[in-house]
Order: sequence, then C-alpha cells, then structure tokens
Amino acid sequence: MPDIMRRDFVTLLGCANSVGSGPSLTSSGRRLKALARGHKMPADRTRRTTTSREAAEAAFKVATTKPAELPPKRPTIPNAKELVSLRIDRDILDHFQDAGPGWQDRINEALRKVVGK
Repeated sequence: MPDIMRRDFVTLLGCANSVGSGPSLTSSGRRLKALARGHKMPADRTRRTTTSREAAEAAFKVATTKPAELPPKRPTIPNAKELVSLRIDRDILDHFQDAGPGWQDRINEALRKVVGK
C-alpha cells in the first residue's frame, strides 16, 4: 500500500501515531489497523448467515410462544383491613381525631354507613 494511502487510512482509524500511542481500539479497529499494515485476516473465521426463512420462523416462534403463567393470587383473609393512603380535609380529620384513639375505625364505620354495608 503506498505510504500516503496508508497514512490516510491509519489517520481515518484515529491512530496517526505508532501502535500503542493512540487511543484504544476496538477489536474491529485492531483488525483494520492490521490490514493497513499488510496482515491478512485468518481464514478460519466463520460468518453466521441467516436466511429470510430462518428469520421468519424465529419471529413466528416468538410471537406464538405461550407466555409463562403468572403465579396465582394469594387468598385474601375475610374482613382483613387494607393499608391505604387517603387525603382527607383537615376539618374532617380533626372531627374524627377529637374523640381520641380509634379515629381510623370511626372513619371506617362512617364510610360503611354511607356505602350501605
């Protein structure tokens, strides 16, 4: 390879200086640099080719494969209380808290009356 072309090729790779003094190269960058120095690539490298049929079959398999089943829901305990976060107007909260401990139970009872249970 003529010297001017080699210099431009190595500059294109981002390593105009000698080996090891430029930025680190990826494996493909090292292969290109080796080719610029006149080295040949090993002949034993195999290339995986995918035919359009293989690609279509793989896509079909992904699309038609049954997804893994979700684990069953845990059984619920009857009349168990559920922890929730609820925003209530301050005056309503003060009304229920003024009577002392048990204000959450009183709110629950008031809501049961409204719902009709």
